[in-house]
Amino acid sequence: MLTTTPKTEERSGTLDPLERERLLQENLPEVRYIARRIHDRLPSHVPFDDLVHAGILGLIDAVDKYDPARNVQLKSYARFRIRGAILDSLRQMDWSPRALRRQARRIEEAQRQLASTLGRAASEAEIAQHLGMKLEEYQQLLGELRGLDLGSLQAGANEDGQENQHVSVAAREDENPFEQYSRTEMRAFLAGAIEELDEKERHVLGLYYLEELTMKEVGLILDIGESRVSQIHTAAILRLRSRLREKLQGRNGKDTKPV
Repeated sequence: MLTTTPKTEERSGTLDPLERERLLQENLPEVRYIARRIHDRLPSHVPFDDLVHAGILGLIDAVDKYDPARNVQLKSYARFRIRGAILDSLRQMDWSPRALRRQARRIEEAQRQLASTLGRAASEAEIAQHLGMKLEEYQQLLGELRGLDLGSLQAGANEDGQENQHVSVAAREDENPFEQYSRTEMRAFLAGAIEELDEKERHVLGLYYLEELTMKEVGLILDIGESRVSQIHTAAILRLRSRLREKLQGRNGKDTKPV
């Protein structure tokens, strides 16, 4: 039975204790599902049980704060709160060493330089050569960089890649036309950037994010190992993040020019 502190119980207001417990138990499998998908993208030293514990706290918070009057399903709201709680716990854990972050930036810079020179997305072998590494060393580094992309391309989105309606609808109504245009423009840009990825990278992202398969399942479909799927996933995300940074820098530069 899931239990909470008296303070949390007070926050639940008039919610019947039995109904509250039913909702918690009913949505508990969602915690493990989201925790597993996030853990798939993290280094092996990060404990899975820690993610589950953080997710349970997020679920409890979701049930206690859920307002049916907002016409949003509890499951959708709970997914957002569970995922947010897990990501918050990872930030507090500081599991990602600065050295790895610097390596990620090196790869992004190499991808930008090679794309500019070659007029296309560089292959892993070309990136490895540019970095002065053997291909095997580069692929091993991609494996070590698992998880550095968390939240980088999905801010404000739940695990399904859909925007959280419970939180964002009111904010969207207050957006001015420029902000609405910027949101649409960025989505179109990311869609175009995904089309620039090579076929295997697009396939991995599609199976993982759209079909919601695990990395192990993706590997079975593509007939490659789970670790190789992770490497391809990381390479694709770093490439997209590099293109997104270029876009933002270019737009900011354009905005600061005199009219």
